[in-house]
Amino acid sequence: MGLIYGKNPVIEAISSGKTINKIYVAKGSKDVYDIIKMAKDKRIVVVESDKQKLDKMIEHKNSQGIVASVTDYEYYTIQDILDYAKQKNEPPFVIILDKIEDPHNLGAIIRSAECMGVHGIIIQKRNACQITDTVEKVAAGATSFVRVARVTNITESIKMLKENGLWIYGLDMEGASNIYDTKFDGAIGIVVGNEGDGISRLVRENCDFMVKIPMTGKINSLNASVSTAISIYEVVRQKNKNYPFNG
Repeated sequence: MGLIYGKNPVIEAISSGKTINKIYVAKGSKDVYDIIKMAKDKRIVVVESDKQKLDKMIEHKNSQGIVASVTDYEYYTIQDILDYAKQKNEPPFVIILDKIEDPHNLGAIIRSAECMGVHGIIIQKRNACQITDTVEKVAAGATSFVRVARVTNITESIKMLKENGLWIYGLDMEGASNIYDTKFDGAIGIVVGNEGDGISRLVRENCDFMVKIPMTGKINSLNASVSTAISIYEVVRQKNKNYPFNG
Protein backbone atom coordinates (compact mmCIF):
# COMPACT_ATOMS: atom_id res chain seq x y z
CA MET A 1 0.00 0.00 0.00
CA GLY A 2 1.07 3.59 -0.59
CA LEU A 3 0.07 7.03 0.61
CA ILE A 4 -0.84 10.15 -1.35
CA TYR A 5 -1.11 13.42 0.53
CA GLY A 6 -2.05 16.99 -0.30
CA LYS A 7 -5.25 18.33 -1.82
CA ASN A 8 -4.33 18.35 -5.52
CA PRO A 9 -2.74 14.87 -5.61
CA VAL A 10 -5.75 13.36 -3.81
CA ILE A 11 -8.22 15.13 -6.12
CA GLU A 12 -6.38 13.83 -9.18
CA ALA A 13 -6.24 10.32 -7.73
CA ILE A 14 -10.01 10.34 -7.21
CA SER A 15 -10.69 11.85 -10.66
CA SER A 16 -8.50 9.33 -12.46
CA GLY A 17 -10.18 6.34 -10.89
CA LYS A 18 -7.10 5.22 -8.98
CA THR A 19 -7.86 2.50 -6.42
CA ILE A 20 -8.17 4.31 -3.08
CA ASN A 21 -8.65 2.22 0.04
CA LYS A 22 -9.42 5.03 2.47
CA ILE A 23 -9.09 8.80 2.81
CA TYR A 24 -8.09 10.43 6.10
CA VAL A 25 -9.02 14.06 6.68
CA ALA A 26 -8.09 16.39 9.52
CA LYS A 27 -10.88 17.09 12.01
CA GLY A 28 -12.43 20.50 11.50
CA SER A 29 -10.69 21.10 8.17
CA LYS A 30 -13.12 23.16 6.10
CA ASP A 31 -11.11 23.40 2.86
CA VAL A 32 -11.37 19.68 2.07
CA TYR A 33 -15.19 19.48 2.04
CA ASP A 34 -15.29 19.34 -1.78
CA ILE A 35 -12.80 16.46 -1.75
CA ILE A 36 -14.86 14.62 0.86
CA LYS A 37 -17.93 14.97 -1.36
CA MET A 38 -15.98 13.67 -4.38
CA ALA A 39 -14.81 10.69 -2.34
CA LYS A 40 -18.27 9.85 -1.04
CA ASP A 41 -19.72 10.08 -4.54
CA LYS A 42 -17.16 7.41 -5.51
CA ARG A 43 -18.06 5.41 -2.39
CA ILE A 44 -14.59 5.83 -0.92
CA VAL A 45 -14.39 5.53 2.87
CA VAL A 46 -13.52 8.85 4.57
CA VAL A 47 -12.20 8.93 8.14
CA GLU A 48 -11.63 11.99 10.33
CA SER A 49 -8.36 12.12 12.27
CA ASP A 50 -6.12 14.57 14.13
CA LYS A 51 -3.88 16.53 11.79
CA GLN A 52 -0.85 15.54 13.88
CA LYS A 53 -1.64 11.88 13.20
CA LEU A 54 -1.94 12.56 9.49
CA ASP A 55 1.43 14.31 9.42
CA LYS A 56 2.94 11.41 11.36
CA MET A 57 1.62 8.96 8.75
CA ILE A 58 3.75 10.72 6.15
CA GLU A 59 6.80 11.27 8.36
CA HIS A 60 5.81 14.78 9.46
CA LYS A 61 5.54 16.24 5.99
CA ASN A 62 2.74 18.74 5.39
CA SER A 63 -0.37 16.69 4.64
CA GLN A 64 -2.56 19.77 3.98
CA GLY A 65 -5.11 17.99 6.13
CA ILE A 66 -5.69 15.03 3.80
CA VAL A 67 -4.02 11.65 3.20
CA ALA A 68 -5.22 8.84 0.93
CA SER A 69 -4.25 5.19 1.29
CA VAL A 70 -3.89 3.76 -2.22
CA THR A 71 -2.62 0.69 -3.98
CA ASP A 72 1.02 0.92 -4.97
CA TYR A 73 1.71 2.59 -8.31
CA GLU A 74 1.12 0.15 -11.15
CA TYR A 75 3.93 0.54 -13.65
CA TYR A 76 3.37 0.26 -17.37
CA THR A 77 5.50 -1.38 -20.03
CA ILE A 78 7.28 0.32 -22.91
CA GLN A 79 4.79 -1.34 -25.24
CA ASP A 80 1.95 0.23 -23.24
CA ILE A 81 3.49 3.66 -23.89
CA LEU A 82 3.90 2.99 -27.61
CA ASP A 83 0.34 1.67 -27.83
CA TYR A 84 -0.96 4.79 -26.08
CA ALA A 85 0.75 7.02 -28.65
CA LYS A 86 -0.76 4.90 -31.42
CA GLN A 87 -4.23 5.23 -29.88
CA LYS A 88 -3.82 9.00 -29.97
CA ASN A 89 -2.61 8.80 -33.57
CA GLU A 90 0.60 10.62 -32.60
CA PRO A 91 4.29 9.77 -33.07
CA PRO A 92 5.63 8.51 -29.72
CA PHE A 93 7.28 11.06 -27.44
CA VAL A 94 9.11 9.42 -24.53
CA ILE A 95 11.37 10.65 -21.72
CA ILE A 96 14.10 8.21 -20.62
CA LEU A 97 15.65 8.83 -17.19
CA ASP A 98 19.12 7.40 -16.64
CA LYS A 99 19.39 6.85 -12.86
CA ILE A 100 17.57 9.96 -11.65
CA GLU A 101 17.79 9.71 -7.85
CA ASP A 102 16.01 12.76 -6.43
CA PRO A 103 12.25 12.22 -5.88
CA HIS A 104 11.67 15.97 -6.29
CA ASN A 105 13.27 15.82 -9.74
CA LEU A 106 11.25 12.75 -10.73
CA GLY A 107 8.01 14.29 -9.49
CA ALA A 108 8.65 17.56 -11.32
CA ILE A 109 9.54 15.70 -14.54
CA ILE A 110 6.32 13.68 -14.37
CA ARG A 111 4.34 16.87 -13.84
CA SER A 112 5.95 18.59 -16.84
CA ALA A 113 5.47 15.48 -18.98
CA GLU A 114 1.74 15.34 -18.18
CA CYS A 115 1.24 19.05 -18.85
CA MET A 116 2.90 18.89 -22.26
CA GLY A 117 1.53 15.63 -23.62
CA VAL A 118 4.50 13.26 -23.30
CA HIS A 119 3.29 9.70 -23.87
CA GLY A 120 5.40 8.07 -21.18
CA ILE A 121 8.50 8.02 -19.01
CA ILE A 122 11.02 5.21 -18.61
CA ILE A 123 12.92 4.75 -15.34
CA GLN A 124 15.36 2.15 -14.07
CA LYS A 125 14.41 -0.48 -11.47
CA ARG A 126 17.67 -0.18 -9.53
CA ASN A 127 19.92 2.70 -8.48
CA ALA A 128 17.17 5.19 -9.33
CA CYS A 129 14.19 6.83 -7.69
CA GLN A 130 10.86 4.98 -7.88
CA ILE A 131 7.31 6.32 -7.54
CA THR A 132 7.03 7.26 -3.84
CA ASP A 133 4.66 9.43 -1.82
CA THR A 134 7.11 12.33 -2.21
CA VAL A 135 7.11 11.89 -5.99
CA GLU A 136 3.30 11.78 -5.96
CA LYS A 137 3.17 15.00 -3.94
CA VAL A 138 5.65 16.91 -6.14
CA ALA A 139 3.91 15.67 -9.29
CA ALA A 140 0.68 17.25 -7.98
CA GLY A 141 -1.46 14.35 -9.17
CA ALA A 142 0.24 13.83 -12.54
CA THR A 143 1.25 10.25 -11.63
CA SER A 144 -2.42 9.35 -12.00
CA PHE A 145 -2.21 10.16 -15.71
CA VAL A 146 1.38 9.63 -16.88
CA ARG A 147 2.50 6.16 -17.97
CA VAL A 148 5.76 5.30 -16.22
CA ALA A 149 7.58 2.13 -17.30
CA ARG A 150 10.19 0.58 -15.01
CA VAL A 151 12.93 -1.38 -16.77
CA THR A 152 15.99 -3.41 -15.85
CA ASN A 153 18.28 -2.03 -18.54
CA ILE A 154 18.04 1.47 -20.02
CA THR A 155 20.37 0.65 -22.93
CA GLU A 156 18.26 -2.32 -24.04
CA SER A 157 15.14 -0.18 -23.70
CA ILE A 158 16.65 2.46 -25.97
CA LYS A 159 17.42 -0.23 -28.54
CA MET A 160 13.77 -1.35 -28.40
CA LEU A 161 12.58 2.22 -28.91
CA LYS A 162 14.90 2.65 -31.89
CA GLU A 163 13.54 -0.57 -33.40
CA ASN A 164 10.12 1.06 -33.13
CA GLY A 165 11.25 4.08 -35.10
CA LEU A 166 12.21 6.55 -32.35
CA TRP A 167 15.16 8.91 -32.67
CA ILE A 168 16.99 9.18 -29.35
CA TYR A 169 18.43 12.49 -28.15
CA GLY A 170 20.71 12.64 -25.11
CA LEU A 171 20.82 15.84 -23.06
CA ASP A 172 24.35 16.88 -22.19
CA MET A 173 26.05 20.25 -21.64
CA GLU A 174 28.78 19.09 -24.07
CA GLY A 175 26.27 18.13 -26.76
CA ALA A 176 27.25 18.67 -30.40
CA SER A 177 24.33 21.02 -31.10
CA ASN A 178 21.90 23.04 -29.04
CA ILE A 179 18.24 22.10 -28.84
CA TYR A 180 17.09 25.26 -30.63
CA ASP A 181 19.17 24.37 -33.72
CA THR A 182 18.00 20.75 -33.64
CA LYS A 183 15.01 19.64 -35.69
CA PHE A 184 12.70 17.49 -33.57
CA ASP A 185 10.35 15.60 -35.83
CA GLY A 186 8.55 12.28 -35.77
CA ALA A 187 8.98 9.75 -32.97
CA ILE A 188 11.31 11.05 -30.26
CA GLY A 189 12.97 9.88 -27.07
CA ILE A 190 14.90 12.28 -24.83
CA VAL A 191 17.45 10.88 -22.38
CA VAL A 192 18.13 12.77 -19.15
CA GLY A 193 21.11 11.73 -17.05
CA ASN A 194 21.82 11.38 -13.36
CA GLU A 195 21.95 14.60 -11.31
CA GLY A 196 25.68 14.26 -10.62
CA ASP A 197 27.19 12.06 -13.32
CA GLY A 198 24.97 12.79 -16.30
CA ILE A 199 24.27 10.13 -18.92
CA SER A 200 26.23 6.90 -18.46
CA ARG A 201 28.69 5.79 -21.14
CA LEU A 202 26.71 2.89 -22.63
CA VAL A 203 23.51 4.90 -22.74
CA ARG A 204 25.37 7.80 -24.39
CA GLU A 205 26.79 5.47 -27.04
CA ASN A 206 23.29 4.33 -27.95
CA CYS A 207 21.87 7.83 -28.41
CA ASP A 208 21.48 9.02 -31.99
CA PHE A 209 22.30 12.63 -31.09
CA MET A 210 23.74 14.52 -28.12
CA VAL A 211 22.20 17.96 -27.64
CA LYS A 212 22.63 20.77 -25.14
CA ILE A 213 20.66 23.68 -23.75
CA PRO A 214 22.63 26.87 -24.46
CA MET A 215 23.40 28.97 -21.38
CA THR A 216 25.00 32.38 -20.95
CA GLY A 217 25.32 32.61 -17.16
CA LYS A 218 28.28 31.77 -14.95
CA ILE A 219 26.75 28.46 -13.87
CA ASN A 220 26.88 25.95 -16.71
CA SER A 221 24.39 23.33 -15.58
CA LEU A 222 20.66 23.13 -14.84
CA ASN A 223 18.60 21.04 -12.47
CA ALA A 224 17.56 17.76 -14.16
CA SER A 225 13.85 18.52 -13.98
CA VAL A 226 14.36 22.03 -15.37
CA SER A 227 16.45 20.70 -18.27
CA THR A 228 13.80 18.12 -19.02
CA ALA A 229 10.98 20.68 -18.99
CA ILE A 230 12.87 23.03 -21.33
CA SER A 231 13.55 20.17 -23.74
CA ILE A 232 9.96 18.90 -23.70
CA TYR A 233 8.73 22.44 -24.32
CA GLU A 234 11.01 22.84 -27.34
CA VAL A 235 9.91 19.53 -28.86
CA VAL A 236 6.24 20.43 -28.39
CA ARG A 237 6.83 23.94 -29.77
CA GLN A 238 8.33 22.51 -32.94
CA LYS A 239 5.69 19.82 -33.31
CA ASN A 240 2.73 22.15 -32.90
CA LYS A 241 3.20 25.46 -34.67
CA ASN A 242 -0.27 26.53 -33.52
CA TYR A 243 0.74 26.80 -29.88
CA PRO A 244 0.15 30.33 -28.51
CA PHE A 245 3.80 30.73 -27.57
CA ASN A 246 4.78 30.63 -31.26
CA GLY A 247 3.24 34.07 -31.75
